[in-house]
Formats: sequence, structure tokens, C-alpha cells
Amino acid sequence: MTRTLLRTCTVLCSLGLLLPLAAQARVSAEQAAQLQGTLTPFGAERQGDAAKGIPQWTGGMAQAPAGYGGPGSFHVDPYAEETPLRVIDASTMQADADNLSDGVKALLKAYPQTFKLPVYPSHRSFSAPEEIYRNTAVNAQQAELSDSGYGLVGAYGGIPFPIPADGREAIWNHIARWQARYTDEVAVTAQVTTSGSYSLLRERIQLLSSYYDPKRDAGSLGNRLYYFASELLPPSRDVGRALLVHEPIDQVAEPRSAWIYNPGQRRVRRAPTLAYDMPIDGIYADDTDMYNGATDRYDWKLVGKRSLLVPYHNYAMEKPGMDAAELVKPGHLNSDLTRWEMHRVWVVEATLRPGQRHVHAKRRFYLDEDSWYALMVENYDARGELWHVNLAFTKNAYEVPVIAPVNIVYHDLIARSYTVIGLRNNEKAPRQYHLSPPPASYFTPASLRRKGTQ
Repeated sequence: MTRTLLRTCTVLCSLGLLLPLAAQARVSAEQAAQLQGTLTPFGAERQGDAAKGIPQWTGGMAQAPAGYGGPGSFHVDPYAEETPLRVIDASTMQADADNLSDGVKALLKAYPQTFKLPVYPSHRSFSAPEEIYRNTAVNAQQAELSDSGYGLVGAYGGIPFPIPADGREAIWNHIARWQARYTDEVAVTAQVTTSGSYSLLRERIQLLSSYYDPKRDAGSLGNRLYYFASELLPPSRDVGRALLVHEPIDQVAEPRSAWIYNPGQRRVRRAPTLAYDMPIDGIYADDTDMYNGATDRYDWKLVGKRSLLVPYHNYAMEKPGMDAAELVKPGHLNSDLTRWEMHRVWVVEATLRPGQRHVHAKRRFYLDEDSWYALMVENYDARGELWHVNLAFTKNAYEVPVIAPVNIVYHDLIARSYTVIGLRNNEKAPRQYHLSPPPASYFTPASLRRKGTQ
């Protein structure tokens, strides 16, 4: 299928016709020019869909709302005065059946009395810095999957495949999406039981992107995507336990490197199995950030594009000073504090390859067409039964700017439990984007050891 036909498929998919797409590397200059025309710089359709309530993209949010205290402050909700257009629950969901993913339908049926979708007006607020747009335009014509099919070649500092040809390219757009150059935050994870009781894990998390390092380019990037570090803080169990990750781009050519510092042993040890479906604090390793890591265990299919209700602009969930118990409820987060909007998403399906092992035999991803973030994920077990439904409740961090998660929720439909990541309501500050990043030497096993013994 040529790229011209691919563009035809994009239009058809926007009308709800889900078509399979074939693989093709790079695009022509003429096709890349669409990123300044009918498509946004990240490859989304500029036009809206009045019938679905999706507005035109006009450049995203131009400035921070009145009352925002500046970088480092909690965000002000630019849409705080809006009220829901309607509220969907199990008794009314049939009227919106075409607007709901299978995972959301399953949650409505699982919690018919309490799980609801307050539907608000849609806003396409996403934007990114101009240099990220320029890099994306270059990537469109020179980025390719590596010979193994599991890495990137010729991509740097932007979306690798803004006009994707297959599922592998689309999931790489999520993995390598714009998240900011450096983030530093303190946040809490709650693992919630069926009864609604929960335990809290509080940690400091730092992420330094190599892929978006302004001092690099595609030729000097090497095989490093980012550096990640976390440390457990009071009142967590195992206070002082720390994790360091060096994330390669091609994890088949070079597996992920990870180290753990255990304060009881006062030693740094390698963590060679920190990948795929290794359980970590209530989720699986490659569930982090909705999906991360190597792509080699699945066959990836770009199903097409749909208009769906997705979590978006969830500023109310990060209200400073709000007690966790106001948000964390039995079965799911407090529906009254969530916000759902109509947006177009790319649908990507991952099917476990013959001979490979993973607890999730099939996965379905819903990638925001504006930002490429995986807003919803459905995970199926070996019997083909829907098991885990993951939801990313997002906001626009407009000082960056970037679409980022407020809370990510991992639902277990069988156990009727869930894990929520990213509770910051009682922290002094939200996720920090404006701080000067530490040097790469900060993210070394030796540095991990020194911090642990201080």
C-alpha cells in the first residue's frame, strides 16, 4: 500500500471505517508537506468532526490560563467553569455504544452503580515546542525501523513516524513521544483492594530523555532513549530502595540495563528481569507509561482510527490538598472527579507472536491522534478474555507544553482491584518540568550507591 493510499485510509478511518494498513518506510517530501497542511505537525487531522463534537485543531492552547502561578506550580484548570454535557452510566451506555471502547464498556458493566463518564466539551489543546515540530518533519522523511524491526534509525527529537504505515510505527510514536526533556516529581501509588482499602507507596521519580537532548541529533544519539531513577520515600515500606534504568532504543540489540539499591543490604545489584510481564508494585513492567520497552514479543497491527470518549483534561483529579480517600474509591477512582471528551484515536492491536510468552496474549491500544499518548489500553489473557483495562487521565502541562498523565489507573476486572499511579495532591509541588537536568553521570550505578549511603 503506498503512502497516498495510506492517506486515503486515514480519511476513511476518521469516518469510522477501520482498515488494516501495510508497512512502508519513510514518506516523500510531498507527503511530508501535509504536516503543514491538512495534518498537524504531529500527523493528526486538522479538521474537526462536528457530528462527533470534535473541534478543529488550531494550534493548541496558546497561553496559560489566568491565575496560574508559573512553572513549578500546580496547574489551573482552564475549563473549570464547564459542566458535563451528559453523564453515561451502565443504564444509558447503549446510546453511546459507538463512542465507547470495549474496556470502558466492561468497567461500566462491572461497576453499574458507581462507574460513570461525565462527558464534557472537547478541546484539542495539544501543542509542542517549534523545535519538536521541526524534528518531526525531518523524521517523517528519514526515520525507519531498524533491520531487526525493533528499533529506530534516523529518528531524533520528535515523533518518529507522524504518518504511520503500520502498528510498529504507531506504537513507536507512543514510546518516543514528546514528554519533555527532563521531569522530576514526588508522587504516590495506591494499590486498591476489592473492598476499597489501599496501601500507599511514595517515591521520587526522575526521567532524563536522551532522545530529546538538544545537544544531540540522529547521528549522535546512539542507542539510548532515556535515563530513569526512582527512590522510595517515607511513609513507604522499604524507604530508601532505589531503582536506576538505562533505556535503550533497540532492546533486542541491547537489553535494558537496570540496577536496584537495597538499603538493608547497602548494595547495588543488577535487575536483569525488569521487563515484559515482570510484576512491579501492582502492575507489570511494560505497563508502565501505558506501554514501554521492547516490542519483539508481539505482532503489531494498525487497525485504523476511531472517534471515542477518552479521559482528557483531568485537572480536577490533581486538586492540591485533596485527601486520597476523596479520589480513591472501591473499584475505581471517584467518577465525579473525572472528565471524558470525544477525541480521535489510532487503534493498535498487539498479538503475542508464536513461541513468545507474556501474561497478556493480546493488547489493544488507543493512541491520541494529537499527542500519540496511549490514553487507554485493553489487555486480554490466553483464553481471549478481557483482563486488565488501563486508563491514563491526562492534562495539558501548558508551560512545557505537553499532554501528560495526572493519574494512570490499572484495573483488574477479575480481581476487582486496581492500582493508581501519580497521586500528588498532598505534595508541595506537582511534576516539575522547569528544573535544570542533572548530567548523565548522575544516572549511574556508582551515583545510585552514593545516594543510598548518604
